[in-house]
Amino acid sequence: MREIDFSEAQKDGKGFQFPGEFEITAIGNANAGLDKHVPVLLHRIGLEVLHETLSTKLTPAGNYQSVTVSFIAQTREKYLEAHSTLRADANIRFTM
Repeated sequence: MREIDFSEAQKDGKGFQFPGEFEITAIGNANAGLDKHVPVLLHRIGLEVLHETLSTKLTPAGNYQSVTVSFIAQTREKYLEAHSTLRADANIRFTM
């Protein structure tokens, strides 16, 4: 996967501003308990998880579940680490 280039957005004062509140969605196996697992993974890497924002949705066939939750990232590196940590989990197919 290609790394995101944020340099142009930073020059114009656009793009993500840190520290900040961000939302992440993880999609994976419905039977993996992702609603509990995703916040734990984010907390383990030192992110403040906003548990009250957590929402889930099953696919029509019930095979996959999306989990969306907000968190506070102090730096761009921690934001990127959130995505890479979730993507590294065997039960998570991808993140948005």
